[in-house]
Order: sequence, then structure tokens, then C-alpha cells
Amino acid sequence: MDRIDRISSEMQKVISNIIREEIKDPRVPLMTSVVSANVTKDLKYAKIYVSVLGDEATKKGAMVALKNSAGFIRRQIAATMNLRCTPELTFVLDESIERGSYISSLIDKAINDDKKNN
Repeated sequence: MDRIDRISSEMQKVISNIIREEIKDPRVPLMTSVVSANVTKDLKYAKIYVSVLGDEATKKGAMVALKNSAGFIRRQIAATMNLRCTPELTFVLDESIERGSYISSLIDKAINDDKKNN
């Protein structure tokens, strides 16, 4: 694991903690999790992949709230992590967990249908 991977992993943990404990925006639901963080090699930018459980309006509201809170989160990262420069944050909605859950339910349904037919 190289330096950038370690920084990305630590940033994921720190941002997850900040979202859970310090952001008071009601648009960010409790079921918001940081799936991953990708920091560029020069530490200037970081893409933060976030999963939000809920309907489309909840997801959009959460993403707007996170984008509005990016400056606050960046300041908290600067206070928590000892980095030369704190990256500019970009939040991206990651729906892979929901997609995986949907595919899993389709597989379960196919197995149950197969059992009924045999």
C-alpha cells in the first residue's frame, strides 16, 4: 500500500466521522456513508464517493448539503490530518451498494422461482 492509498483510506475514515458527528444539516440522512476516497498524487484534489440510502429527493438533498459543507469538511480534515496541503473535495454519489442489493434480490427471486418450478 503506497502513501496516496494510505492518505485516501485515512481521509475516508475522517470524512465519515465528520459527516456522522459534526454535520448538523438535516438534509444529510443518518444512512450516509463514505464508500471511498481517491486523492490525487499531488494532494490537490480528492473525489469522495458517498452512498445515501433513500429516495431520489433524499439523495439530491444530501449531495447538495455535502457540496455546501465541503469547505467546513476541508477545514476539519486540515485540523485532523497532518498534510502539506488539504485537497479540494468533490462529492460523487455512489449507487453501487444499491445496485448490488438489487442484483442480489433478483438472484434470490430467480432461485425461489426455480425451487417452485422443480
